[in-house]
Amino acid sequence: MNLDLSQEQKLIQETARDFAKAELEPVAAKLDQNKDRAVYLANLKKLADLGFMGLNVDEAYDGSAAGAVAFSLALTEIARACAATAVTVSVNNMVAEVIQVVGSEEQKRQYIPKICSGEYAAASFGLTETCAGSDPSGMKTTAVQDGDSYIINGSKIFITSAPYAGVFVIWAVTDKTAAKGKGISCFLVEGGTPGLAIGKEEHKMGQRASATNELIFTDCRVPAAAMMGKLNDGFRIAVSELAGGRIGIGSLGLGVGLAAIGAATRYAAEREQFGQKITNFQAIQWMIADSYTELEAARLLLMNAAFLKENKRPFAKQASMAKVFATESANRACYRAVQMLGGYGYTEDFPIERYTRDARITTIYEGTSEIQRLIIAREILRELAP
Repeated sequence: MNLDLSQEQKLIQETARDFAKAELEPVAAKLDQNKDRAVYLANLKKLADLGFMGLNVDEAYDGSAAGAVAFSLALTEIARACAATAVTVSVNNMVAEVIQVVGSEEQKRQYIPKICSGEYAAASFGLTETCAGSDPSGMKTTAVQDGDSYIINGSKIFITSAPYAGVFVIWAVTDKTAAKGKGISCFLVEGGTPGLAIGKEEHKMGQRASATNELIFTDCRVPAAAMMGKLNDGFRIAVSELAGGRIGIGSLGLGVGLAAIGAATRYAAEREQFGQKITNFQAIQWMIADSYTELEAARLLLMNAAFLKENKRPFAKQASMAKVFATESANRACYRAVQMLGGYGYTEDFPIERYTRDARITTIYEGTSEIQRLIIAREILRELAP
């Protein structure tokens, strides 16, 4: 088994690392505090110009065609510097891939190049509702056919990049009589469409620079051609495409965890107590060893899932394994990092407290840790079935 990266993958990783260090890291703390949207969006456009908004998208649609492994590598490096930027990069890539996989040729050519080029500052994934979080099949938003249009009514919550998204992938019930999860369809709704309102912006613990909003649909009319895929086949699309998003969020968690334990280790190498560097103490050494070991294991799980996806092999179980392990390892690394800094780790004078806040959500969005364990167990039991 060859675990070496290709030259292209190395170049993408290095480019992401250099950009993150030069452009994202210097402003990350300020963005966390003041949410300067102009700076945030400018960095997103620079990332688009570098090709990071369509890493696993065909060149025919202005993507980079670099593959899922390169996507994971790039997102890890971006997240080391700014998790709020990384989450938008992850969602943009996911939306572009969803359209590429299930969209019509017209839809692909109309929307994907705008996402990849940065003409659209962002794209959004509209699945979650108040009553449909871990169980999206329980959604209440409806889309009723009216001639050659569909009229959408309902709402979505926790939508990343909503205020500046150029296009939304929206799921809605199109057959109320169908069994749960069977009567759902998927639509492309452009930002600014009459009847689509951007609701309140959430005030979050972490990843503050990234906007997270409610969407409200009030008799929002979209053409029938806005439907993606087949009628009443939307839930299958959501389930399958979320697996790819989990590679993204796992990679994001890995980047934050590495940033936290890296900063804490550098601090500990300089900090003296009891007349010696605190890295001489076993308690600190074990925190360092455990964190780096877990994060390395997370990296390998992510690379495996990304490799399988890139080679068009089943990867849902592996993506869930990678996501739950990487994000929980990141949270443990952040906790240890705070502990290593002591009281300073709890202050805004050091970036550890921001990393800790940013990491927390990674075990929740794109499927909670609990849902990942259900998926993993289900797949294992299915494989064992006679």
